[in-house]
Amino acid sequence: MRLPILDPKDLSAEQKPLYDDMRAGITDHFKGFVNMRDDGALLGPWNPWIREPRFGGPVWELVKAIASNPLLPAPVREVAILVTGSHFRSGYELYAHVLVAEQRGLSDEKLATIVAGQRPVDLTKQEAVAYDMASALVSGGVLPELTYRAAVKEFGEHGAAELSYLVGVYCMVSVTLNTFDVPVPD
Repeated sequence: MRLPILDPKDLSAEQKPLYDDMRAGITDHFKGFVNMRDDGALLGPWNPWIREPRFGGPVWELVKAIASNPLLPAPVREVAILVTGSHFRSGYELYAHVLVAEQRGLSDEKLATIVAGQRPVDLTKQEAVAYDMASALVSGGVLPELTYRAAVKEFGEHGAAELSYLVGVYCMVSVTLNTFDVPVPD
């Protein structure tokens, strides 16, 4: 780990409101995995973001936008997030979202296959579209037309856009976690 965990009592005047907003958002939207110490210190990507409010604040606003009132079904979102985390080999992201995906009904076999960087054979049609789109996006280049059309057919234009932004946000999350070597909690 490259950054010590910020103790909430040591936050600057600029960090404190961001911390308060992040803590509330984490409590509301990021459940089922360790993301905060007993003293309220934030773990995962939130610790690096709070250290640099100039960048962390706007990233947090984007995370909140993508987490609130999603159009996509929860398992579909988790498939896309895990494809992204697997591509970046982002330990904390995979740790957190495997736990969340289990709560949302994805099987251990399906999750293990995705985390290994492979496409499970038993994906639902919507999960398969999310897998294919996320995989194509993290691989680089223009999203293939057929993949885009499949996403629009399954999720509508707004849902396909949400899927794209979800993958982009979790690319940012993965890069943050990997840059600062954020560990998986004990």
